[in-house]
Amino acid sequence: MKIIILGAGQVGSSVADNLSSEANDITLVDTNELLLRELQDRLDIRTVIGQASYPEVLRRAGAEDADMVIAVTNSDETNMVACQMAHTLFNTPTRIARVRAQEYLDHESIFSPNALPIDVTISPEQLVTDYIHRLIANPGALQVLDFAGGRAQLVAVSAYYGGPLVGHELRTLREHMPKAEARVAAVFRRGRPIVPDGHTVIEADDEVFFIAAQKHIRKVMSELRKLDKPVKRVILAGGGNIGKRLAEVLESNYQVKIIERGLDRAQKLSEELDKSIVLHGDAADEELLLNENIENTDVFCALTNDEEANILSAMLAKRLGARKVMSLINRASYVDLVESGIIDIAISPQLATIGTLLTRIRRGDVVVVHSLRRGAAEAIEAVAHGDPRTSKVVGHTIEDIKLPKGTTIGAIVRGDDVIIAHHDTVIEAEDHVILFLMDKNRIGEVERLFQVGVTFI
Repeated sequence: MKIIILGAGQVGSSVADNLSSEANDITLVDTNELLLRELQDRLDIRTVIGQASYPEVLRRAGAEDADMVIAVTNSDETNMVACQMAHTLFNTPTRIARVRAQEYLDHESIFSPNALPIDVTISPEQLVTDYIHRLIANPGALQVLDFAGGRAQLVAVSAYYGGPLVGHELRTLREHMPKAEARVAAVFRRGRPIVPDGHTVIEADDEVFFIAAQKHIRKVMSELRKLDKPVKRVILAGGGNIGKRLAEVLESNYQVKIIERGLDRAQKLSEELDKSIVLHGDAADEELLLNENIENTDVFCALTNDEEANILSAMLAKRLGARKVMSLINRASYVDLVESGIIDIAISPQLATIGTLLTRIRRGDVVVVHSLRRGAAEAIEAVAHGDPRTSKVVGHTIEDIKLPKGTTIGAIVRGDDVIIAHHDTVIEAEDHVILFLMDKNRIGEVERLFQVGVTFI
């Protein structure tokens, strides 16, 4: 696929890195010549220097025969105009734009073929807000990812000493929970992947990914670890777009405090939020945190635009007694570093954004993609079409499907029913199949599995 990426910032460069490794023809456009040169030396991509929304720059980038334009510059307006140019002048089939301002997103009607011809709008702030909300709603989880509109979820947890399933084979899971089916999709032990089977024994500190219906998630988690108490008190450091959105989502069910450094912004937040308490101050101020009873706080989220400040304030909050701390981190190289220390969860806007983009790029009917393990693994939801003659999956049992190495089918969503995959489960047409790929380089093989043969009508 020939793809033009407009903007070589954190999101644009991360997307280029992910897509260039999958045999796509990538052209990256930015005004920063030095940054483009560095990326071109590191990645197998073409670069063009210039203003992303200018017709001549798009032409030099190859818009005349491009399959897709992904506009992720720091300017909403540039992204929207670039998509308009790509449609009007070059008839580019697929146009994706990052739009951050809520004032635009509140009016969905402007993103249509008759107005702004943008096929997909991506709001990293909204994606991160939803992600953090799911983590707070499932205390103890390292990741919570939705499939089939939330009917099924993939959850990552760290197995604890004393968990009922720890030290036992996975096949005993059904004996423990006869009324709450789940499937362990993958296990990472000391950073190395293990393809699980019924005889796999879970060890303490294993990172376990399991799939279950949403209503069974908490029960399955209790088999792997001691359940954390439900969250009541949340402190958000930073009242920017993400902080405000998260407060709006949380304040009806949790006690929420926001610490905002800018006086004008703090005053505005206090006027716009209903129940949240807004504090003017520095989230790295030890005295302020102690005065706000940080030791009784269930979740502390550092969400400012300064990732170093986020790391330091989260570390301080943890040292002062916060039960769980999360930090927003843009630089991928920092993520593993901080999660191996005091900070419980590092949140990467880039990984959340990449999953949404990959959904549009995957071949076959792939409707959801989640990037996992810093982009090394993926969980996808693919729709099975065709019949036993034209499809490699429809009408076949799980054990008869030739899955790529390191790939497992965790669950099938059929209508409103979540069916946990077993060796004799038969896939039917229009089933939503949830797969876990330990090696994302195998994605092409999975895509081919779900492509319908030419004889299908």
